[in-house]
Amino acid sequence: MQIPYKPILPQNPLPIIIIGAGGIVADAHLPAYKKAGFSVVGITNRTRARAEKLATEWGIPNVYDTVADAVANAPANAVYDITIMPEKFVETLEQLPDGCGVIIQKPMGDYFWQTKEILEVCRRKKLNAAINCQLRFAPYVSAARYMIEHGLIGELYDMEVRVTLETPWELFPFVMVHPRLEIQYHSIHYIDLMRSFLGDPQSVYAKTLKHPAKKLSSSRSTILFDYGDTMHAVINTNHDHSFGPHNQESFIKWEGTKGAIKARMGLLMDYPHGVPDKFEYCIVEEGKQPEWKEIELEGSWFPDAFIGTMSSLMRYQNGETDVLSTHVEDVIKTMAVVESAYQSSDTGGVVVSEKLV
Repeated sequence: MQIPYKPILPQNPLPIIIIGAGGIVADAHLPAYKKAGFSVVGITNRTRARAEKLATEWGIPNVYDTVADAVANAPANAVYDITIMPEKFVETLEQLPDGCGVIIQKPMGDYFWQTKEILEVCRRKKLNAAINCQLRFAPYVSAARYMIEHGLIGELYDMEVRVTLETPWELFPFVMVHPRLEIQYHSIHYIDLMRSFLGDPQSVYAKTLKHPAKKLSSSRSTILFDYGDTMHAVINTNHDHSFGPHNQESFIKWEGTKGAIKARMGLLMDYPHGVPDKFEYCIVEEGKQPEWKEIELEGSWFPDAFIGTMSSLMRYQNGETDVLSTHVEDVIKTMAVVESAYQSSDTGGVVVSEKLV
């Protein structure tokens, strides 16, 4: 089966200015842009030495001391890639040229009041602003989306994300101390993914939990979405499964009335080394036993999905498409689900009454 799953590249790639020089820039952004043939013309970071290091390693011609310097010296048609922490988003966006294209690292704020401030700035400055919810563009997600949109597995009635593994949070020192760690910085990917396939849920039920022997604010979550009486949509994450690889899991599964799809997210297993992804599907044929088949897909979540988000922004900025799928106007709804999940977790479930016994 031939399935188109690679992102559509812009006809006229635009020059990129990167604001921030953290690990994700080296691990995903710059490898993705090099693979796509995009030109990064400048970089700035609070600590100049980090920006200089990446500039040397990746052949970036300009290093700037400040965001203001970067903007003043940027090409008029440059797009901006903001990879700093969320509390700095608003002050950074204020310095960008009105009407420019910009990708903002997820999450869109640490709290919903920040999310609304970010949206206000983007609206006022008429920025073509997208959030880097790049899982939407992972090869196995794009392949699944094509199959589902073309009716190959029938009517979708079940979507599940399950992650059971050991995550080395120490690789993310600024993130691991966050008071909203698991949902805000990890399961947000899956919440956004659910929305991209199923739309906005009627309600959400959630519980996020600590590990008794760790200082992390949370490391396991269950999130259940209400999409009515037939759609089952659930996220289960456990980052504390430190019992070897034998029973570790990392997958997205879609089930429909005519078939099913399962994608292994290999990146998360033995992170940061990862294991190979796997894309399988089963389409039921009348009179035949169900048979699972595998399709080899090129690329993975890192770095290839980052090509998708930047390509989408460039094409939108160029007028090559009128769709910017991770536009701030869309992702604010993801952030509303995230906020609702925390409210649900804090509120708790229905108390079991003795009167029912």
